[in-house]
Amino acid sequence: MTSVRDRLEGILERLKDREADECVFLRVYDEAARIAADAADARKGAGLSLGPLDGAIVSIKDLFDVAGETTTAGSVALKDMPPAAKDATVVARLRQAGAVIVGKTNMVEFAFSGLGLNPHYGTPGNAADPDRIPGGSSSGAGVSVAEGTSDISIGSDTGGSVRIPAALNGVVGFKPTARRVPLAGAFPLAPSLDSIGPLARSVQDCADADAVMAGEEPEALRSFPLSGLRIGVPRGRLFDEQEEMVGDAFEATLERLARAGARIVDHSIEDLLAAMAETTVHASIASIEAAEVHADWLDAKADLIDPRVRWWIARSGKVAAPVYIRMLRRRRELAAAMDARLAPVDVLALPTTTVSAPLTAPLLTDDKLYNRTDWLVLRNTMFGNQFDLTGISLPIPDCPRPVGFMMVARHGQDRRLLEIAASVERALLG
Repeated sequence: MTSVRDRLEGILERLKDREADECVFLRVYDEAARIAADAADARKGAGLSLGPLDGAIVSIKDLFDVAGETTTAGSVALKDMPPAAKDATVVARLRQAGAVIVGKTNMVEFAFSGLGLNPHYGTPGNAADPDRIPGGSSSGAGVSVAEGTSDISIGSDTGGSVRIPAALNGVVGFKPTARRVPLAGAFPLAPSLDSIGPLARSVQDCADADAVMAGEEPEALRSFPLSGLRIGVPRGRLFDEQEEMVGDAFEATLERLARAGARIVDHSIEDLLAAMAETTVHASIASIEAAEVHADWLDAKADLIDPRVRWWIARSGKVAAPVYIRMLRRRRELAAAMDARLAPVDVLALPTTTVSAPLTAPLLTDDKLYNRTDWLVLRNTMFGNQFDLTGISLPIPDCPRPVGFMMVARHGQDRRLLEIAASVERALLG
């Protein structure tokens, strides 16, 4: 069996060969990773194990603190910030579980887009087609797992930033219930909505990484019977303007699950989506909170920030405090209503993104197309954050381009959702 060190050296060689054009990783921890890999091999040779992540090669998004270095969050504007005093909580827990941290992956500046473009460090090409977007904001994370330079990558999800790149690159991406995984040492986008989640090539790998980061004991996922599984489909605005290939793949997946015994029913959430849209009509919660996070440098370092990112953040800084406070109060009410609405079903199911990965080049020069495409890519995932739900994206096999099948469950039902997803995964691959 191949040693962890040998596997790591293969990855490091790949990264060295493309060093001049590297866009997936922003930092590579060659020597530290080698030490961790050798330690994992030594434990294995002695018949010892720290658990399922012992020897797993893991990459982390550029917004997680690593002791002794500055956290730049995909931006050049933060390069002069003080270095982190200690590892982010999730990074420390991953190391304690034996993970080999290979490097930091690229991301959208300040995590503020679902497309994955970064004018400062370059945009990673989609793993299935380098001329297409990788999805964001955890762009490098999705590409790294899909191309095999990481077993698992850790991203953040504030409006879909784990699930979108997972869907567009053909891997699994899991968004836990917010605040279940500690945010300490993760550079924020919007503290009310931020969550930390893994991308991997299997649901079990995501479950193991999630458990470690949440401070829980990793366990093998139990089989959840598909016979009688109640799947609600929220047809309506989340199915508008849908790419034909995406729609066909989604409906074929539903038919496959129905043949396995799942009960598929239409389950409307239109009134709640409309109420949330009305609540956030002045600006999104994410952009308002981001305006506070970046207030100290948004103007002073304007020339160093992607104009597309800066414009949205700057305009939301003008929202009055009473409007924002009422927005949060109304959000809590709507989240409670959504929790009650989802009680009759086990999961909601819908395409992760309404379109597959578009070509990158047209988005670079057309702001209207950029904004429109960003909205289409984010639309189906962001309600999961707004209503404080948990969600997962699974790759649908045998599509011309990667398409994600997303399932969303009630607040706190993370483990149950992972068990359901593992059973759906087996049905899709079987």
